[in-house]
Amino acid sequence: MLQQYLEELKKIPLLSREEESRLWEQDAAGDTAAHQRLITSYQPLVFKLAMAFRLPETQTLELIQEGTLGLLEAAETYDYRKGVAFSLYATHRIKGCMYDFLQQEQKARYLSLDVENEFGRTLAESLPSELLGPMEIAERHALSEKVILAVGRLPAKEKLVLEGIFIENRSIAEMAELIHVSTGHIYRLQEQGVRRIRGMLSKFMQEFKKD
Repeated sequence: MLQQYLEELKKIPLLSREEESRLWEQDAAGDTAAHQRLITSYQPLVFKLAMAFRLPETQTLELIQEGTLGLLEAAETYDYRKGVAFSLYATHRIKGCMYDFLQQEQKARYLSLDVENEFGRTLAESLPSELLGPMEIAERHALSEKVILAVGRLPAKEKLVLEGIFIENRSIAEMAELIHVSTGHIYRLQEQGVRRIRGMLSKFMQEFKKD
């Protein structure tokens, strides 16, 4: 799968400095196509940073997936007018997402709710039965319901991709093979789906903060 992903990356044309500047201007004006092209053109950067960790293929593919989320976040907050190269700006966020993923994975290996302590009790048994108060629980449930409704309103392919990646823990490469498209197309569907959900939830979140 990693080799297949690499082959897809080789097909991505390099952008000249002038072309990239024009795309950022178009992106700032709300041009979705320009935004998607910029994201695609920086996929090789994600690949390069993931490969530097020298991990097995499965973990590398997961790092690429996490790094792509960092790339998407960087693109949403980047201001080309400040004169900072996007490659430098995005690298920090991409690496941050990769390190967070590795730290969580490491914790999962050594911390289990089923491991007994010196008193013969598991961590699950030692935790308080109610970590959240009634109001907090109700708020979490309300937000979860809104997210579920938002996902259900997505176009079929975007819904399939988000459920596959975030619920079924499938990799980008697996989703590409499943629906017979390129990995780049999966990234675009993922980004579009996340953007739609954020848009649908924005009004609810504003009301939520007021309360």
